[in-house]
Amino acid sequence: MLKRIFSSKLIKYTLIFLILFFALGFFCFYTIEISTQKQLTEKISQLPNCKVGLVLGTSHFLRNGNKNLYFIYRIEAAAKLFNSKKVNYLLLSGDNRKDEYNEPKEMHDELVKCGVPDSCLVLDYAGLRTFDSMVRCKQIFGQDTVIVISQQFHTARAIYIANQNGLLAYGFNAQKVTSQYAFKIKIREFLSRIKCMLDIYILNTKPKHLGDKIILK
Repeated sequence: MLKRIFSSKLIKYTLIFLILFFALGFFCFYTIEISTQKQLTEKISQLPNCKVGLVLGTSHFLRNGNKNLYFIYRIEAAAKLFNSKKVNYLLLSGDNRKDEYNEPKEMHDELVKCGVPDSCLVLDYAGLRTFDSMVRCKQIFGQDTVIVISQQFHTARAIYIANQNGLLAYGFNAQKVTSQYAFKIKIREFLSRIKCMLDIYILNTKPKHLGDKIILK
């Protein structure tokens, strides 16, 4: 009898938790989506001139050894934005917490191959998360306005973070990725947007690394 009651309560509380969790998730997801949509575009002509374009990092290769289309399309978008003369610098912000893993360096090397001058590429090795990249763009690199380059789902979250930290940001959306692993990215983004809201409104999160200011003239 007790086992039945316990099982019944466990199921009930589990269902309540799941309902509340998904309700919170959809609230976070669509709050970010709706509040940033006017700041995002796939058209360079709709973007203002800005000193810095911020390229958000990701791995060059997948675990199976294949090239990461998210990386490739972001590089293509960044080179296109720079060549349009909308920005003077590209700030490459990514993860370099391990010697053998260096997102900013990989982005740098690919953009140089695309013809972007080395002198116009600035590497931010402490962009461990999107949150860190956006806050560091303002606090370390001294920018008040920036154009963020990534896929739409990612630029939306980045711009939401910027909006809450006094950084005026516009998103230049890189080409979408349509593949089997794109679904996993969507699930991860759903969870990331919940974490984004918690970081901003509950946890008062700060970047893991700050340091001395870097002036971009």
